[in-house]
Amino acid sequence: MGRQDEIVKERLKKLEKLRRNNINPYISKYSVKNITLELREKYKKLKNGEKTKDSASVSGRIMAIRDMGKIIFAKLYDGYGEIQIILQNEETSEKMIEFFRQYIDSGDFLASEGIIFRTQRGELSILVDKVVLLTKSIFPLPEKWHGIQDSEEKLRKRYLDILMNPEVKEMFIRKSKFWNSMRTFLLEKGFLEVETPVLENSAGGASATPFITHHNAMDLDVYLRISMGELWQKKLMVAGYPKTFEIGRQFRNEGMDAEHLQDYTQMEFYWAYANYEDGMNIVREMYIKLAKDVYGKTNFKIGEYEFDLSKKWNIIDYAETVKKMTGIDIFKSEEAEIRKKLNELKIEIEKNSSKSTLIDSLWKYCRKKISGPAFLTGTPVEVSPLAKKDSKDSRKTERFQIILAGSEVGNGYSELNDPFDQEERFKEQQSMKDSGDSTAQSHDSEFVEALRYGMPPTCGFGVSERLFAFLEGKPIREIVIFPLMKPLISNSDKKEEINNNDRK
Repeated sequence: MGRQDEIVKERLKKLEKLRRNNINPYISKYSVKNITLELREKYKKLKNGEKTKDSASVSGRIMAIRDMGKIIFAKLYDGYGEIQIILQNEETSEKMIEFFRQYIDSGDFLASEGIIFRTQRGELSILVDKVVLLTKSIFPLPEKWHGIQDSEEKLRKRYLDILMNPEVKEMFIRKSKFWNSMRTFLLEKGFLEVETPVLENSAGGASATPFITHHNAMDLDVYLRISMGELWQKKLMVAGYPKTFEIGRQFRNEGMDAEHLQDYTQMEFYWAYANYEDGMNIVREMYIKLAKDVYGKTNFKIGEYEFDLSKKWNIIDYAETVKKMTGIDIFKSEEAEIRKKLNELKIEIEKNSSKSTLIDSLWKYCRKKISGPAFLTGTPVEVSPLAKKDSKDSRKTERFQIILAGSEVGNGYSELNDPFDQEERFKEQQSMKDSGDSTAQSHDSEFVEALRYGMPPTCGFGVSERLFAFLEGKPIREIVIFPLMKPLISNSDKKEEINNNDRK
C-alpha cells in the first residue's frame, strides 16, 4: 500500500467516525462573516505581539497544519488569501483542540472563530475559540513546494493547479479582465452585444473544417460554428443595427499546436458605414486599452520578440512581404512553383490543397519573422472570400491582420456587400470544397439573399484568446481554464482493451 493509499484509508476512518458521532462532514451552509483580504487591510497597523478584543469568523480550506503539542498552527485559505489560525492550551477549549486533532486534516474546509491578534513574528492570526468542519477532504493535497509536476496532470486537474499555484490563479483573473475590458471598450463605443446561433445548417464566416453533429428533433446534421456569427451579424447590418459584437465559443475541427485549439473564445464586431482603415484605428486603440487595463503596460517581450503597442504600428503589404522573404510573386507564380518553394522551406501541405491555401501557407512562413506590432494589408482575393476588393488593385482586398510576435492575433476587413460578387466567390469556395479542400467555405444562398436586400458599407473584425496567450507568453492550451483532455483509461478498461486485442 502506497503513502497516498494509507492517507486515504485513515481519512475514510475519520469520516466513518464523524458519521457515527452524528457529525455531518458535508454541511450545506455556513454564513461567512469575514474574508482574509478585508482582515489584513483592517489590521495592517496592528503591532507584533498585539492582541485585539475583536472577534473574527473565517471559512476556507486548511492548507497546512503544524501540531507543536501545546499549540497548533494551521493555514486557512478562503479564496482571497491565507490567514493563520492557532489553537492553544488554556486559550482554546480542550474539546475544540481534541476535535481538531481527531478529525481535521490539511485539505478540509473549516470555519474558525476567535480573537484577532498579531504574533511576535508579525503573522496576523486568529486565536481559535471555535471550529466547525464544513467539508471533509478524502484525498491529500499535493505538496505545497512541489505542486503537480506532470504537465498533463496539471491540465487534467486544473482545480489543484490553481489551488496550489497562485500564478495560475492570477492568470485566469487577468483573463477575465481581458474580456471585460474588451466588452467595456466596445459598449462605450456604442456597439450592441448580441448572441448568434452556435448550431448552423452551413458552416460559414471562415475557412476552417467544422465539427458536425446531429439535431435529433429535426433529424438534421448541423455544424458547430467556425466564426463568431459573422454571417449572422452581417444580416443584423442588413436589419439596421449600426454596431454589433459577440464574445463566445467557436469550434474548428483542425490541428492543435501552441497557437491553435479546436474550441476557444472569440470576439467579432461589425460596424456599419466604416471600412478597414476605420477598423485599424479602433482596433489599435482597443489593444492599447486592453494592455493597460490588464497588465498596466504596453511593452512586451514574448520569446525572441519584443514590441510596444503604444508605438507606431507599421503597415506591410502581403504580396511584397512574401516576395521579399521567399522570392515568390504570388500573383504571377504558378501553383507548381509555389508547391516547390513550400517543399524547399520544408512546410507540410495537404495533397488536395488549393492554390489559395498554398499561398496562405507561404505567408504564414513569412509571418514568423515579423515582431510587430504591424498591420498586414493587401491580402489576395483568393484567401479572403468575404472581404471587399481593393478599388485600386482588384487582385487584393481591403483586409487587415494584426501581427504580433510572429503570429496573427486579429483579422478584419471591409465586408463584401455586393451580392453578385459574393455569390461568385461562394461558388469558387464550394468548388474547392467539392475537390477535397475541407477548409473551404460552403455556398450560403440565404446569406446572398440577405445581401440582395442591401447591406451598408461595413467593417468587421475578429480576435480570439490567442491574443491573451501571446500577452501571457504561453501556449494557448495553458490559458484555457479547462482544456479538452483525452479520457483516462481505468484498469478495468485496459484489461478489456487487452482482451479485445487478444481476440483479434
